[in-house]
Amino acid sequence: MDARPGSDPLTRGDPLAGLLEGPRARGAFMIRACFDPPWSLRVEDRAPLTIMLVVRGDAWVVPDRGDRVRLRAGDLAIARGPDPYVCADDPDTPTQAVILPGGACSYPDGRSLSGRWDLGVRTWGDRLDGSTVLLIGTYLMQGEVDGRLLDALPPLLSLTSDVWECPLTSILADEMVRDEPGQEVVLDRLLDLLMIAALRAWFSRPEAATPAWYQALADPVVGRVLRLVRDDPAHPWTVATLAAKAGVSRAALARRFSDLVGEPPMTYLTGRRLALAADRLRESDDTLETIARHVGYGSAFALSSAFKRVYGVSPQEHRTGAA
Repeated sequence: MDARPGSDPLTRGDPLAGLLEGPRARGAFMIRACFDPPWSLRVEDRAPLTIMLVVRGDAWVVPDRGDRVRLRAGDLAIARGPDPYVCADDPDTPTQAVILPGGACSYPDGRSLSGRWDLGVRTWGDRLDGSTVLLIGTYLMQGEVDGRLLDALPPLLSLTSDVWECPLTSILADEMVRDEPGQEVVLDRLLDLLMIAALRAWFSRPEAATPAWYQALADPVVGRVLRLVRDDPAHPWTVATLAAKAGVSRAALARRFSDLVGEPPMTYLTGRRLALAADRLRESDDTLETIARHVGYGSAFALSSAFKRVYGVSPQEHRTGAA
């Protein structure tokens, strides 16, 4: 890691780098879909984020609400959950299969489709040399994608091949159908790279509309505070200590932070701590007391109370559900 002064992306005034610290896929659902018309899939998996890259042929993505998008070879679409949508050769083609949470699949009448369209390792559809081929990657859990990033995206976005060129396409296509040790980790990282490259292209468009908090990452005062909170969330921060580090008064920080980020500094800090706790609950067997100390709470009881107030479930219920 580059430890030179100014090496942090937030201190360099690069808001995109801070925004794209995630995604972090963990066991993402990856599939190479091969179809001949007519074909139509209804996606009801409630996943936070799915990326669809057309390798051959074309496809339509039709959300229940909002404008439909047509994709041709080289084009890409990103669907933000949990709202359902249809992916098909034509918007009028009747649904042939329904994609459910966790990658499960059924016929429209509810009968299981498990194994019916399997064509090999992570390959699914009519036939291997189908006229339409899509590479699809899905983040299955909310914690894999930062909530602020999700809030910055429309329900459905697309990038056409004339403004988007991805060198990862052939690599991802090759790796997706391999069955090697550690392949899941390789695919997770490739999905992250593909998503970050696509979102960088999306946010770099001249007409891109970015939320106020996105610009806050480049602010010399608020960006500094965001970095402090990110790097050491367990520190007993107060508005006063954060303001001192940023070189402004408490009132000035509170006003500037709320204006740019959309919430007070302590509310942001709480959200950061609880998000880290949610990740740790899912990824480790650490006790609640250990996790509480790691994210800045004085006791397991204090963390549990805050967690349930914000997430609506207890930490244990969250851990059980994630498992």
